[in-house]
Amino acid sequence: MSTAFRITQRTVSNSMLAGLQTNQAKLHKIQEQLSSGKQISRPSDSPVKTVESMQFRSELRRTEQYVRNSDDGLAMLGAADTALTSSLDMTRRVRDLTLQGMNASVNAVGREAIASEIDALREGLVGIANARYLDRPVFGGTTPGQSAYTVPTSTDPGGQYIGDAGVIARTVAAGIQVEVNVTGPQVFGQGESQLFDVLKGLSATLRGPESGLSDLDTGLTKLDTAGNRIISALGTLGARFNRMDTMRVRAEDQLVSLTNNLSEVESIDLPRTIVDLQMQEVAYKAALGATARVVQPSLLDFLR
Repeated sequence: MSTAFRITQRTVSNSMLAGLQTNQAKLHKIQEQLSSGKQISRPSDSPVKTVESMQFRSELRRTEQYVRNSDDGLAMLGAADTALTSSLDMTRRVRDLTLQGMNASVNAVGREAIASEIDALREGLVGIANARYLDRPVFGGTTPGQSAYTVPTSTDPGGQYIGDAGVIARTVAAGIQVEVNVTGPQVFGQGESQLFDVLKGLSATLRGPESGLSDLDTGLTKLDTAGNRIISALGTLGARFNRMDTMRVRAEDQLVSLTNNLSEVESIDLPRTIVDLQMQEVAYKAALGATARVVQPSLLDFLR
């Protein structure tokens, strides 16, 4: 005994509508991908690729921060390098003036003129020692103050270090930091060998009695030591600058690689997606045609 099932018009209509809605949803999804250029518009599109996309984006943001840190560090190192180069030139000028003052043919008036120029150079060197980057003293360590050294006044020769020994570093890669500062004592010395005190002593000796000019030899030796200290600091900054620049290039290369990887995960294959859209359009039109033939709209056709 066989069992017969009656297929009603409602059943046919519901089945046809469900098929049409499925085709329309697929067509809409492909159109959405073409308009946005992305495979993933929401996590449900692909949970696995969504996780990969989030990981790549997190790494991208971290690497972009490394690049920004490197740019900031390079700028600060560049400011310090410019200041030290100017300091070295001025120190060499003081050396030339000291040698002139040691010449026995120079009289008291000439020595006074030389001493006045050394005083002016000293004041200029103190100004360079107070060079700033982003309104912070380059050679002041991590001091919150506006200056690394006291400024010369009519009552105070200045040149006293008021910064600290703090280290400023920039993170340029995972677990890698590069120092971007040198403190005033590291560059200009401290105690009796401090550059500003050496210049003050040279100026005082030139203004003193002629019998004391022999002390200029000692002052010249200290001045050469101070100049060598500046040269050493320039070498240190140069090495850090090169390392920072190398890490910046690596970070930029990593940015390109991460961007490409993210594009592979998120972006659509344009030619393939266009073909998929055309095929889905054909399928949708075919489904509409089949539905139109199966589901007759007139009541008379239904009653026949």
